[in-house]
Amino acid sequence: MKPKILFICTYNMMRSKTAEVIYLKDERFEVKSAGIDDAAEVRLNRELLEWADYIVVMEKYHRMWLREHYPVICADREIISLDIPDMYEFMDPELISELQKKVEDVFRERLG
Repeated sequence: MKPKILFICTYNMMRSKTAEVIYLKDERFEVKSAGIDDAAEVRLNRELLEWADYIVVMEKYHRMWLREHYPVICADREIISLDIPDMYEFMDPELISELQKKVEDVFRERLG
């Protein structure tokens, strides 16, 4: 069974959306993305959080927000922060490179 990864940022327009697109066809994972802001393209909800095996946020702020707004779901889950600032456009080559490096590092450790 493939691990399910939920990528989260603020608006689900640049960082988390790019992560979803670049890993969508990766045979190792199932992926979705969402944003925490009311204006997000795909708004984070309980169903998405419950679907995910791994919750991957772009900034530590997002992890704090999750723990505040979804304390029960997040209490027993690791929330992985990639520490990628909101300074990129959708599918920016630098963003893709940074996402790939950090995601690969994180999941190499966890999945072997």
